[in-house]
Amino acid sequence: MHRSVKHFALLATVFAATSGFAADGKTTGPHGETPTPAGSLTLTAEQEQQIKDGKFTAALVWHEMSEYTNAVNSGAQDEFKRLGVEVVAQTDAGFDAARQKADVETVLAKKPSIILSLPVDPASAAVVYDPARTAGVKLAFVDNSPAGYEHGKDYVTIVSDDLFQMGNKAAVAMADALGGKGKLGYIYHDADFYVTNQRDGAFKSTIEQDYPDMKIVAEAGMADPARSEEIAQGMITQNPDLDGIYVTWAEPALSVLSTLRGAGNSHTKIVTLDLNEPAALDMVKGGNIAALVADEAYNIGVTAARAAAGSLVGKKAEPFLVVDSLAVTKASVADGWKKSLNKDVPATIADAMK
Repeated sequence: MHRSVKHFALLATVFAATSGFAADGKTTGPHGETPTPAGSLTLTAEQEQQIKDGKFTAALVWHEMSEYTNAVNSGAQDEFKRLGVEVVAQTDAGFDAARQKADVETVLAKKPSIILSLPVDPASAAVVYDPARTAGVKLAFVDNSPAGYEHGKDYVTIVSDDLFQMGNKAAVAMADALGGKGKLGYIYHDADFYVTNQRDGAFKSTIEQDYPDMKIVAEAGMADPARSEEIAQGMITQNPDLDGIYVTWAEPALSVLSTLRGAGNSHTKIVTLDLNEPAALDMVKGGNIAALVADEAYNIGVTAARAAAGSLVGKKAEPFLVVDSLAVTKASVADGWKKSLNKDVPATIADAMK
C-alpha cells in the first residue's frame, strides 16, 4: 500500500497553499519544483568515506507507519547502514501533527546529525521542525516540506514519486488490458492535493491524447474515501457497459471491486495506483483488477538518506528528487512487489500464483 486512506484524506485538506500542477506531461513538486531523477544523486567514494569517518547519526520521524512508510523506512535504514550512519531513533506520529512535534523534541535529546521525515501538516509544520533546524540538524523530507522553508537553506531536499509517470503508466496499463478501445469510468480525488491531482490528471490526459478509441464516458470526484462505495454504485448502475474504470488509489478501488462483484460483473477492468494485498489477490486470480501502478517506495528512503548524509560533507541535492514507477500486472506481481517495497509478495498472493 502507498499512503493510507487517512493520509490522502487528511493531506488533501492542507495542501491548498502549496499545490503544484503538472504541465506538458511533467511532474512538478509541491512548490512547483522541476523534478530530478533520484538515480542522478550519487556520492563519490571519497564522500562516502568522509561520511563513514564522521560518525554521524540519524533519526526517522515518520507521520505514520503503513506498508508504504515501512518500505521507505527500510530503504533509509539500509542506506544509512551502508554509509556508516547510526540510526538513533525512529518514531510514528499516528498522523497527528502535535505528536510529530513532540517526536521531534524527543529525538533532539539524542543530538542526531540528520532527521528524515514526512510532515503531517505542511501548512503548520515549521513549528514542528524549527527546533531541529535551529540546532543545525540536516532535514530531508518525503513528499512535502514545511511552508516557508527554503530549499538548500532550511532543508536538503524533498523526495517523492514521478507523479505524471504513475498516471501515464496507469493509462497505458488500461489500454493494454482493453486492447486499446472501450468505454471508461474515471474516479478521481476531488481535493486539492498535488500527489493525487497530478496522477489523476496524467491518466486522463494520456487517454485523451494517445488512445482515440478509448473514451471516458463517466466521471466522478471522490472527496471522502468513505463514500467510495456509494460513488462506485452510482457510476456502475448508470453505466453498466463500462469496459474499464480508473480509480485514484487502491483502497477506494476495493469498493469499486465489491460493487462490480455484487452486480455479477466480471467484464469491467479496474486499474488503480499503489500496491494493496486484496487488490493484487483479485488480479492474480483473474478478477476485475487488471493492473496496479506503484512507485519505488524503498528507493524513496534510500534517496532521502543518501541526500541527507551527502549534505553533511558538502554534497548539494536538487530540490525535488523523484523515483520511478512500475505497472504491476498478474505476470509481474512478484517482481513488482520486490522492486517497489523491497520485500517478497505476501503469502496469500504467492499461494494464489501457484
